[in-house]
Amino acid sequence: MGLPIADRWFDRKRIDDEITLLWEPHVDPLLRCNIWHVRGRDRDALIDSGLGIASLKAAADDLLEKEVIAVATHVHYDHVGGLHEFENRVMHRIEAPEMENYSETGGLYASDMGAEIADGLRRAGYELPETLVTAVPKGFDPAQYRVTPTSVTRGVDEGDIIDLGDRHFEVLHLPGHSPGSIGLFEAATGTLFSGDAVYDGPLLDELPESDIPDYVRTMKRLLELPVRVVHAGHDPSFGAERLRELASAYLALRDCYPPAP
Repeated sequence: MGLPIADRWFDRKRIDDEITLLWEPHVDPLLRCNIWHVRGRDRDALIDSGLGIASLKAAADDLLEKEVIAVATHVHYDHVGGLHEFENRVMHRIEAPEMENYSETGGLYASDMGAEIADGLRRAGYELPETLVTAVPKGFDPAQYRVTPTSVTRGVDEGDIIDLGDRHFEVLHLPGHSPGSIGLFEAATGTLFSGDAVYDGPLLDELPESDIPDYVRTMKRLLELPVRVVHAGHDPSFGAERLRELASAYLALRDCYPPAP
């Protein structure tokens, strides 16, 4: 029996006058990326872009009234599937070359990930159904899913600024989950878009390109960041106290991990 047909692919929630959350409701929580639209005076930011199963640009057309800076917090396929739809494409310079000939292992079936990755996800606490979507757009074959390769138009690094005119987000290099993971921090409001560096769910630090000592350093950094609210790459947003709890729990688990030689 085939999967049901979804009448729409994206849902959304308005967080405040300037921030809207979009997500793919028919995607398993493991791959259900938070897609953040941030409205600025001169231009907007779109932080992460989901799997690319359906057109994000078309679904968010009413929000995209200005020039859009599409930022990928890291290269994993649940965050970059729609990146090719936008003219201004931003990613950390370390991972940017991977978008041009995209080959990350992964798909919409657990079997696409390989036994080692699947076992690691289960150890981390994820239930992993064989099919990672519960419905599909009309005419879409999940077995044919691939990320559309694209080039990054701006490679960024620590301290670079995403300038929306009246809002300025500093790029924080937060490696561990992946080598080029970044967050966007607005000091004036204490707002952090953290990608997968931290979220309120099982954190993944044993993926093929993850690095636990780097993740430890990232968590120590986040403990010191003057954050008011964290809008993460997965799961609900949270405040400073919960950030401290999550970072402290991770450090209690991993801080004794030996550093890389």
